[in-house]
Amino acid sequence: MANFTAVFDACVLYPAPLRDLLMSVSMTEQFRAKWTSKIHEEWTRNLLDQRADITREALQRTVALMNDAIADCLVENYEGYIDSLNLPDPADRHVLAAAIKCQADVIVTNNLKDFPKETLAPYNIDIQTPDVFLSHLFDLNPALFCAAVRQQRQRLKNPSYSAEGLLDIFYAQGLPLTVNKLREAIDLL
Repeated sequence: MANFTAVFDACVLYPAPLRDLLMSVSMTEQFRAKWTSKIHEEWTRNLLDQRADITREALQRTVALMNDAIADCLVENYEGYIDSLNLPDPADRHVLAAAIKCQADVIVTNNLKDFPKETLAPYNIDIQTPDVFLSHLFDLNPALFCAAVRQQRQRLKNPSYSAEGLLDIFYAQGLPLTVNKLREAIDLL
């Protein structure tokens, strides 16, 4: 298993297509995917607030499946770092605390302004959008990345998607860099 470690912020786990893509590439074991129970609570709470058609039970099942799919994904005992951290939004300190605890290399988030590089630098933690993170993973091993996307697409049954249709969804999720790379390898998807 790889040593490169990424902590996923709640905002990247909230939308199902992005969460599914991140999980698919996490299962390639090119990196160690990490999160906390609190990160799970945050994205599931927000989803329940926004979507009346989704049940708490369904999300609890998703959380359990995620935790079962990725070995050693849960960061624990990170709370002692929280009070010493200073971020623009104090509610995000738990994410940085978890990243420090598991010696993460990167926090994957859409909220770059909430994690200033100068605050993360002493901990040797980078910050990346999901698009930058995923496009770097593609560059490391295009065949493995495409295989993960193909498996994701094959799992989708109701509805099913063509490769192009799935790429359109990824583009709508804010992944233009990744989609452009995947379009060049669309026959592998």
